Amino acid sequence: MSAAPVSFCGIELAHPVLNGSGTYDAIAALEVFGDALLEDFPFAAFVSKTITLEPRDGNPPPRLYETPAGLINSIGLPNKGLRGYLAQDLPRLAGLPVPLITNVMGSTVAEVAALVEAVDAQPAVAAIELNVSCPNVKTGLDLGADPAELGGLVAAVRPLTVRPLIVKLTPNTADVARVAQAAEAAGADAVSLINTLRAFAPHPDGSGSPWLGAGTGGMSGPAVRAVALAQVTAVARRVAVPIVGMGGVASGAHARQFLDAGASLVAVGTESFRDPAAGARIRRELREILANSDVLTA
Repeated sequence: MSAAPVSFCGIELAHPVLNGSGTYDAIAALEVFGDALLEDFPFAAFVSKTITLEPRDGNPPPRLYETPAGLINSIGLPNKGLRGYLAQDLPRLAGLPVPLITNVMGSTVAEVAALVEAVDAQPAVAAIELNVSCPNVKTGLDLGADPAELGGLVAAVRPLTVRPLIVKLTPNTADVARVAQAAEAAGADAVSLINTLRAFAPHPDGSGSPWLGAGTGGMSGPAVRAVALAQVTAVARRVAVPIVGMGGVASGAHARQFLDAGASLVAVGTESFRDPAAGARIRRELREILANSDVLTA
């Protein structure tokens, strides 16, 4: 095991550290840091924030609530929609010095299929990640919470792309490993986990009403790391496809824990909100940890 170059679904990466979708705004970072960001980009590949068919404004504020060991967000996936992404964001993201993974989400198979087909046609996109944590408009359940439903979704869109297909699993299900198996059986090239855990933020006024504009949100950060490690371990025992592990990664030591649990790559999310340079730091720390481990075991 090392932090040296790694092959992931046929994509050559300089190291195993990525960003979690929606947790790092590369376009804004370019405007702030300019060429310096391109010379030392913190991640081995860049995962876009989730795009949907139509533009979304996101959820009403407040959207964030800090907990003692994490962050609850109810951002609501604001984005420019497919057309806006292709016309405005993709040309800029294509200039990054690393492979681009585009994350997409729809509430029906037809919506996801349209997104996958459109993104597949873009040469700048190296892989597609399916965010399956969206409620199905017919059942009201997360598309990724039921193995049969997820398997049907992946099977339907698999023929629509030649790109590697990564399925980002929801942790809010009874048996995440069984769901991962369904994704693999239907043709997924890799899985990523975990997404945020459902959480409630009470209003500071003590009324018991929700603080977040959407009522509830998703929990991330250090508080979810133990849960994430348990789920990655369970999935790694049941599937053969590569795993992108994430959830509370704030140091190289945390990244190593996910690799030991069976992940091929590690994604950094909430820590980048606290420290925009966290990805580069974690990459360096992991390289040092693994280099020393290689020496000790030689």
